Amino acid sequence: METMKAARWHGKKDVRIEEVEVPKVQPHQVKVAVKFTGICGTDLHEYLDGPIFIPTEEHVYSGQKAPVTLGHEFAGEIVEVGSDVTRVKVGDRVTIEPILAKHNLIGEYNLDPNLNFVGLAADGGFAKYCVLDGDLVHVIPDSLSYEQAALTEPAAVAVYAVRQSALKTGDTAVIFGLGPIGLLIVEALRAAGASKIYAVELSPERQAKAEELGAIVVRPEEGESIVEAIHRLTGGGADVSYEVTGVPVVLGQALAAVHKAGECMVVSIWEREASINPNEFAIQEKTLKGIIAYRHIFPKVLELMEQGYFSAEKLVTKKIKLENIIQDGFIELTQDKSQIKILVEP
Repeated sequence: METMKAARWHGKKDVRIEEVEVPKVQPHQVKVAVKFTGICGTDLHEYLDGPIFIPTEEHVYSGQKAPVTLGHEFAGEIVEVGSDVTRVKVGDRVTIEPILAKHNLIGEYNLDPNLNFVGLAADGGFAKYCVLDGDLVHVIPDSLSYEQAALTEPAAVAVYAVRQSALKTGDTAVIFGLGPIGLLIVEALRAAGASKIYAVELSPERQAKAEELGAIVVRPEEGESIVEAIHRLTGGGADVSYEVTGVPVVLGQALAAVHKAGECMVVSIWEREASINPNEFAIQEKTLKGIIAYRHIFPKVLELMEQGYFSAEKLVTKKIKLENIIQDGFIELTQDKSQIKILVEP
């Protein structure tokens, strides 16, 4: 039997590099030789505070539960295809849409009641190989590197957030929280034709990166709140705000930052409740909306990448080896705010 090293989640602050068996390819599956896998904020949350998405009972679609191989932002080369798979072939360069849903990528799959993800509820990309359903891979254009293609999944969240929001070409937008997803939303807003993109972020390193990507960092004047500063800069409030922090006080700010009849889009996954004033909706006719993951968007993201959006050169700050994922990956991301996207090479 063939074995490989994999980063496996056993429990909170317990991710181990282990030798595991390489799974056999079933008729509907493909085997991908992983080239690069990004560390996601979700991976970090699972490491620090899990289980969140990781199942402790067998997941209805994958039949897996913890311990599980992490990693859901990845790209690689197909090295084996099952007998039923016709849409891709050995040698294809692919990026993975890591969805676990009843009908795979058909319909409103991100709203599946049992939605979960490869790399959280099924073995994922922090390993030499990943065996998964053949429907979940997208062939990547020749002009894109594997590093670039590994950003498709987080970029898909950003593009989906902007597409599902009320934003129109020429509108103003404000993003609260400039981690990797927030920075990718800056890019998605540029692609969508936002006239001005304002950014709210405490970390100086991330402020600098947001400015490099074309955002205007909100810096309140003395005695002025963040919301007041945004209203001053936008002449009465932004058209759309994007909440990407998961911090309760920020949700109120994001809702207050838009003008009457404006919209706030909730992108982050929350660990606790937040309070808001219903009069924002009743008297000001504002809209609060949310998204989970993405649907039917990966091909569009790859097309935008071909045009130069979501550049790996600007967003990937470090590449590390699988065996160093704890110290150089998870721990580094909690301590160094200048790190944006760390890619792991198996």
